[in-house]
Amino acid sequence: MRLVPRWALFSSGCAPVLLAGGWAIAARFEGPAYDPATQTISVLAAYGSPGFWVMTGALLALGACHILTAWGLRPAALAGRVALAGGGVAALVVALLPAPSSGGSLRHGSVVVVGFTLLAVWPVLAADRSAAAPWGLRPAPSIIVTALIGLGAAWFVFEMQRHGSTGVAERVLTSIQSLWPFVVVVSCIRRLEKDERVT
Repeated sequence: MRLVPRWALFSSGCAPVLLAGGWAIAARFEGPAYDPATQTISVLAAYGSPGFWVMTGALLALGACHILTAWGLRPAALAGRVALAGGGVAALVVALLPAPSSGGSLRHGSVVVVGFTLLAVWPVLAADRSAAAPWGLRPAPSIIVTALIGLGAAWFVFEMQRHGSTGVAERVLTSIQSLWPFVVVVSCIRRLEKDERVT
């Protein structure tokens, strides 16, 4: 199995922390007018929001983390690594094309959809069907995670349509998407350590 550099633990581990920390701090700047249960993360990153700079910085850092992790995740199939890096690029573009404070934006929304899609399919595209594959790159967990992300996206769309708990659905969805690369990196490093002990 190809080596996963130790710095990939840092890049993948920072992604969920930066994302959750970004929305938590930006919401504090926003004050009681912001409802994290019903309002999206994009509201925090909108032009004119008090915590705009915090959420924008978090999205830029998240994108960089995904790109670095994709670069270091050498045991994963190339298509999955490209999809993960593409999700990182989408996060960078989302940060650079924030939604206006007055409401949604077609450009912003389109990039969000592309990013969500790439981060949904990367686990399946990265899967390794060999017997020696690390747990996080095996087909079954990869399919399950992609299915969970798909269900999370459907829940998010449902909540948006009914003006319900959109913020909760988005945070659950983005948490899974940002955490899975770390799980995969850990499983690759543990597999490599196990192989080294055997030899």
